Amino acid sequence: MNKGLTVPIKFPQFSHQVLFWLVASAGIAADLWSKATVFRWLADKPYNQVSIIGDFLTFILRENAGAAFSMAHGQRVFLVTVSTTAFLGLITAFECRLFTNRLSVVTAGMFLAGIGGNLYDRLFNGGRVRDFIDVNLYVNNYHWPTFNVADSLMCIALGLFFIDAYRSYKEGKV
Repeated sequence: MNKGLTVPIKFPQFSHQVLFWLVASAGIAADLWSKATVFRWLADKPYNQVSIIGDFLTFILRENAGAAFSMAHGQRVFLVTVSTTAFLGLITAFECRLFTNRLSVVTAGMFLAGIGGNLYDRLFNGGRVRDFIDVNLYVNNYHWPTFNVADSLMCIALGLFFIDAYRSYKEGKV
């Protein structure tokens, strides 16, 4: 009788589970709280904006029906599908133990938080992501596209990913 090959299921270690879900949950909560708070605060301000640091940093009400830099503007079903796939794919990658050290676990949790915060808006805000952070780069009065905490978390996570990949390369783990 052929009993077949059995492979034991191994989940990430408990400390990684706690860290991943804590970072992801805190990030989503911070994003959604900041959006709700700032949008409520600015709703009755002139031009729906307030200067935070001179001309450099302003909080302003914006909604984006696209992705980064308004790409795929108005393509709600596509953007929800991509975001949901990325969200579930990242959870699957984590549960399959593809993130093996604390930095990669934190990075994955931050990225999941960013995806989750913006996915929430796409699902429950008519397909529009709430943005409010406006930065003037002082070069020809160029303003970086308005963003939010979720976008910031994803950018920081991307930077941490490169740091972790470089560190792993230097340690000969790649």
